[in-house]
Amino acid sequence: MKAALNTVVAMHYTLTDDSGEVLDSSTGRDPLAYLHGHSNIIPGLEQALEGKEAGYKSKVTVAPGEGYGEKNPEAVFEAPREHFPPEMTLAVGERVYADGPNGRISFVIVELTDTGAVLDANHPLAGKTLHFDVEIIEVRAATTEELEHGHVHGPGGHDH
Repeated sequence: MKAALNTVVAMHYTLTDDSGEVLDSSTGRDPLAYLHGHSNIIPGLEQALEGKEAGYKSKVTVAPGEGYGEKNPEAVFEAPREHFPPEMTLAVGERVYADGPNGRISFVIVELTDTGAVLDANHPLAGKTLHFDVEIIEVRAATTEELEHGHVHGPGGHDH
């Protein structure tokens, strides 16, 4: 079976950046399973796997525009100290959250100022070229429940 719309693809992967630093890997874990054609993984990787079968191995390079997007300078801004709970200790590199109109938003504190903190709402991998070393382990038809829920269930997927 080939990776196509409404199939479940299970794969092992290692993700590195331009310098070769390993950013993520499925090594020592179950393969990552995703529902193909449902935006469960970044577009560039999903496109590269389209039509591939179990046993396929490749190195895939994904540009920022097909990964987590370019860095948006407007997503970096200063938040005044009074916008944080008084007991919260702010530190560079810490992740903070806020409720937005579409759910919870994640920010990273990138700088402390005299009046608050500079926050970055960009995805940590935004603006980076991503290098995947992938191996497809299995391709199967998605179940009705997986299609209804829009994601994979079971090992490498989601359990309800």
